[in-house]
Amino acid sequence: MNLYSVMADQISPVFQATALAASLLLLGGLIVRSRLARADGGALPDEGMSLRNVFEILVEALAEQGRSIIGENYRTYFPLVGAIFFFVLIGNVSGLVPGLGAPTTGNVNTAAAWALISFATYNYVGIREHGWKYVYQFMGPALMNLKIGGTEYHVRILSPVFFPLEIVLHLARIITLTVRLIANMFADHAVVGVWIGLVPIVVPAVFMGLGLFVAFLQAFVFALLTMIYIGQAQEEPH
Repeated sequence: MNLYSVMADQISPVFQATALAASLLLLGGLIVRSRLARADGGALPDEGMSLRNVFEILVEALAEQGRSIIGENYRTYFPLVGAIFFFVLIGNVSGLVPGLGAPTTGNVNTAAAWALISFATYNYVGIREHGWKYVYQFMGPALMNLKIGGTEYHVRILSPVFFPLEIVLHLARIITLTVRLIANMFADHAVVGVWIGLVPIVVPAVFMGLGLFVAFLQAFVFALLTMIYIGQAQEEPH
């Protein structure tokens, strides 16, 4: 019995869990925004450990990663990367809360949806940056150059081999992103659930702490891979 089962006949539990995660993310953003809109302009951090301070620490750490991986124009893509990170984090952590049941991100539909968004985004970035030349990313290295009429052409002799292989590998990223998230979160929450059932005092707290670490790590890895893919898509194909 969990919170989502109450309305399971009317609304699918995964939709309820997704709506809850999105609502918490929106609420947290509004709270932080209201703090920044204070008379002092939010120049001074809150005293002690507050929601705003936690958000700022996470955002600054993620932004630093984005700057080093994507480049100086990381701000263009950071809202998406940040949304992925915080949504996956909230979805992961919600599975550790008694009464909420399985995590949002433990559902293949949710995980696959974010994987598809990540996949579509970095390919869009590559096409926008390089135009039709983006296809060179899938055709292997240029082994020789030819000059015809003053124009230099890169000859990719191995493209018949590289092209189908690269397409398969890029499509596989959707699967790997999805499976990595689902498998890790399922295993983590299964271990916590087993220990709570066997030893309901003290011992589960250790695994709950480990579960929080895994929840954060998986959210970070998902966002990090998205940044890496975007950074690679911006690179000039050779």
